Amino acid sequence: MDTAVEVRELVIRRGGREVLHGISAQIQRGVITGLLGPSGSGKTTMMRAIVGVQVVRSGRVTVLGRPAGSPALRRTIGYLTQSPSVYADLTVRENVRYFASLYGIASDDADQTIRDVGLADQARQLVGTLSGGQHSRASLACALVSRPELLVLDEPTVGQDPVLRDELWKRFRQLADDGATLLVSSHVMDEANRCDRLLLIREGEIIADDTPAAVKAAAGTDDLDQAFLTLVRNRTEEGS
Repeated sequence: MDTAVEVRELVIRRGGREVLHGISAQIQRGVITGLLGPSGSGKTTMMRAIVGVQVVRSGRVTVLGRPAGSPALRRTIGYLTQSPSVYADLTVRENVRYFASLYGIASDDADQTIRDVGLADQARQLVGTLSGGQHSRASLACALVSRPELLVLDEPTVGQDPVLRDELWKRFRQLADDGATLLVSSHVMDEANRCDRLLLIREGEIIADDTPAAVKAAAGTDDLDQAFLTLVRNRTEEGS
């Protein structure tokens, strides 16, 4: 299987401290890779490095065959940050249609993307008047509308109700089935079972890189929360 993203011995310092400690990983094309770990573990920093907006101390990040941050990648990557990145003084439809126009995508496709994220009823509403969860979905629609080869989604389901979370994950699966590569971060372990592969990260280090089934098997449990805890304890014992 082709590699979409390759991270080699990546070291990043932020705020005077080392956040990522020489991590290496590969993300395969056409699959959903979950980046799982507690808050502060380095998930967002790793994602920022992949999309090319993070200063790297050492190491290498290659995305779709090019160095991360290359201008040629701008049309092929969709990035959803934790903080909504849309215009508050425009409606949902105006925002999504604007981003669609940057890529030469028709208005009808933009409207379909709005429906895909569950905002059809709010299409004419100003983004600044949306709830927090709706605001996040408006940002997600803007990231999806360009039909990127690689989607980097930083906790896209935070603040969403269970029904909508399920619908969004079905949409993510359809995108992967259609050939897109998705990197989805979360600190909610029950979402990990929806991924094809997992990168478990803790304190700036990758502690597991495998399928959900293999991660659970390695830890001797059917529960991913317990598997994560077991892997953390085993790593602590190895280092002591």
